[in-house]
Amino acid sequence: MSQLILPRRRFLSGLALGGGGLALSGCDAITENESVIAAIKKADRLTYHSQRALVDRQALAQEFSRADLSPTFRANGSTSVNTTEYQQHTREKFANWQLKVGGLVAKPQSFSMRQLLQMPAREQITRHDCVEGWSAIGQWRGTPLALILKAAGLSSRARFLVFHCADTLDGLPYYESIDLVDAFHPQTILAWSMNGQMLPVAHGAPLRLRVERLLGYKHAKYVNRIEAVTSFADIYQGNGGYWEDVSGYEYYGGM
Repeated sequence: MSQLILPRRRFLSGLALGGGGLALSGCDAITENESVIAAIKKADRLTYHSQRALVDRQALAQEFSRADLSPTFRANGSTSVNTTEYQQHTREKFANWQLKVGGLVAKPQSFSMRQLLQMPAREQITRHDCVEGWSAIGQWRGTPLALILKAAGLSSRARFLVFHCADTLDGLPYYESIDLVDAFHPQTILAWSMNGQMLPVAHGAPLRLRVERLLGYKHAKYVNRIEAVTSFADIYQGNGGYWEDVSGYEYYGGM
């Protein structure tokens, strides 16, 4: 889960300075202005809908060979979960951990790691692009999200999936969400393996969302519950993700 070092206020201030040479004293007023924030959110929605209209929904992100693997793959955001429950799961190698799937589904499900490992898996070597400006190529293996949704019987009323995670940042629960186009994309998996080994704790064990056509902050780590919803307006601050809520990231982090 990539963190953005440059907060929204500084980012927007930079845009204001670059665009009009405004004095520093006026930047905060501009970037705190509700009409400016509303305009930026409108542009985000336009980008999202334009992507959906113009880009092949099944187009694959580039895949690489093992020779292309990065020697170092940075662990960003949370690198562990400091709860008694999670620490117990790590000691048990997640033998008693379960992924819960609920919300707008016909058959709410709980999957153990053993069940997930026995399901058909997909392996892919892809590039992770972080909003901080770094990239790394890693090998991922995991359960296609589409199989999990099929088992749960996704309702026709569902429009988004919310991924609730075991970690917190600054005392707030971490979460992310994607729409159903990305949910059913063939490269969207719940990864339980990285570079030929079981997923390390620092990279989100036991499950990390890999949604390869989106930026790194959408790849939620420590996923322990999936909720199908019509809207995320009433979930936390209503913007669809932790970083979207606290730092104003755009909802659709497409590439």
